[in-house]
Amino acid sequence: MSDIFKILQHRILVLDGAMGTMLQRYNFTENDFRGSRFKDFKHSLKGNNDLLSLTQPEAIAQVHAKYFEAGADIVETNTFSSTTIGMTDYHMEDLVYELNYESAKIAKQVADEFTKQNPEKPRFVAGSIGPTNRTASLSPDVNRPEFRAITFEELRMAYKQQVEALVDGGADILLVETVFDTLNAKAALFAIQEVKEEHNIDIPVMVSGTITDASGRTLSGQTVEAFLISISHIPLLSVGFNCALGADQLQPYLKRLSHETDFFTSAHPNAGLPNAFGEYDQTAKQMQQLIENYLKDGLVNIIGGCCGTTPEHIKAIAEVAAKYKPRTVGSSAVKNF
Repeated sequence: MSDIFKILQHRILVLDGAMGTMLQRYNFTENDFRGSRFKDFKHSLKGNNDLLSLTQPEAIAQVHAKYFEAGADIVETNTFSSTTIGMTDYHMEDLVYELNYESAKIAKQVADEFTKQNPEKPRFVAGSIGPTNRTASLSPDVNRPEFRAITFEELRMAYKQQVEALVDGGADILLVETVFDTLNAKAALFAIQEVKEEHNIDIPVMVSGTITDASGRTLSGQTVEAFLISISHIPLLSVGFNCALGADQLQPYLKRLSHETDFFTSAHPNAGLPNAFGEYDQTAKQMQQLIENYLKDGLVNIIGGCCGTTPEHIKAIAEVAAKYKPRTVGSSAVKNF
């Protein structure tokens, strides 16, 4: 924790880009997702990108390496949906520990190789903890507003299993990301605190929310300030935003966040907004210009990309980030470390 904290005081760290966007380039078939281990599995597995850490580990390692080569300091594990809740769709709940452990192990091996090549630029692994496909604050049934598809306790248990495996696999950081419901995130943070206390470890924690539209609120209705207040009881490495919006649409909300917190701040926006086919057209150069506005205003300490971003985008972001000083944090952040 102290190492990454010291680095953040002197330069902006670069997070990687989208895993899914890169995996689409491989055009994996159903058989590729299955591999030899799951060739007789009775349910369809195509689309379960997290499973590729077990069936196509070389591809996952290649994606991590490409982002490191592009200039990333931190790569995220291929575990966005690796909870018992997320794996229910594929009837693979029993694989959750292995998925997280192996994903962290793959990323850590690649990170260590790059750190060994250039010790002056240490590389880190962030354990990706997604929001799940259920919300603890809202009902999925408009006719039953009191109904909840998931409880806080169920989320806590699922997240705790994921966190333990990510830590065991070698993750340097835990990233609770794409938070659309802060109650889900609070369950993840509760689980992280439990693991830290039970195992007597201290691991940096990043939290990244999602502003869903021009209302400037999360899906569960919180403003930037409300979201920040709801998670600030935990000593965090950083707080920020990712997904849903492109860099230009995200900037005003990131600005508000940056002015209100003493934590380090992060952002990994999409490569613009999706077109009619759900694809992202924003080029690396276009995104670089928009990200430079963040840097000129001193809004971020950690910067990367989300949906639609590639190593080309991250390379362009890393090049411009190297020209600017990181955002200055308050004294309370220093005390947390």
